[in-house]
Amino acid sequence: PHHLRAAIRIGFHDAEHPADGAVSFTLHAFLRSIDRRVDGRTYDQLRSALGRLERTTLESTNAYYSASAGAVTTGQFAVLSSVSIQRRRILDREQLGLFAAVPAAEPGVARVVLHPLLRENIAAHHVVTLSLGRYLALQSPVARRLYRLLEIARANALVTWRVSLERLREMLPLVQRYPSHLQRVLQPAHVMLMEAGLVRDAGFKQHRREWHAEYILASRAE
Repeated sequence: PHHLRAAIRIGFHDAEHPADGAVSFTLHAFLRSIDRRVDGRTYDQLRSALGRLERTTLESTNAYYSASAGAVTTGQFAVLSSVSIQRRRILDREQLGLFAAVPAAEPGVARVVLHPLLRENIAAHHVVTLSLGRYLALQSPVARRLYRLLEIARANALVTWRVSLERLREMLPLVQRYPSHLQRVLQPAHVMLMEAGLVRDAGFKQHRREWHAEYILASRAE
């Protein structure tokens, strides 16, 4: 769902921000665009992911910024207002004329509608851009979540980002509470981010009995 959400956002932008927030695409083309194998299993996974996004509700407590209001919001909102998938059917022209034409099922066309709050922020460019290829190359969910946070820091023109482990635990989020446990979970993600060229360095430092994570962001050219 994470890279599906990013791809839908890109599709909304490429469609020049339709007023109704609707984006249409074939399941086949979408799977190709994210380099996934196209078969019955991946079609089912894509349909399931779209359904989960439709049922996903985000909750903000003075955290999510609303471009239209010009301020952070408090409340709940959906990612997708609606999802519909229509199956198309084609005639199998390769069969022998002896047999009647048998319609064959195609995977279909999806039409999704972004929630107004999301599309207002996209239209106002209050978003950050992720590299879908790099995102998918990160095998760890923790590394992917860190990547999203680091791109926000980059969008704010930061070269280094320092955050307390307690605050980072809340932002990711992570269930571990002790600094040693958090470091053990974060360290493999740090290695992935450095190997992917997303950060030049990542580590931990203690300041006045409080542990922090520190990141030096790589330039986009790297």
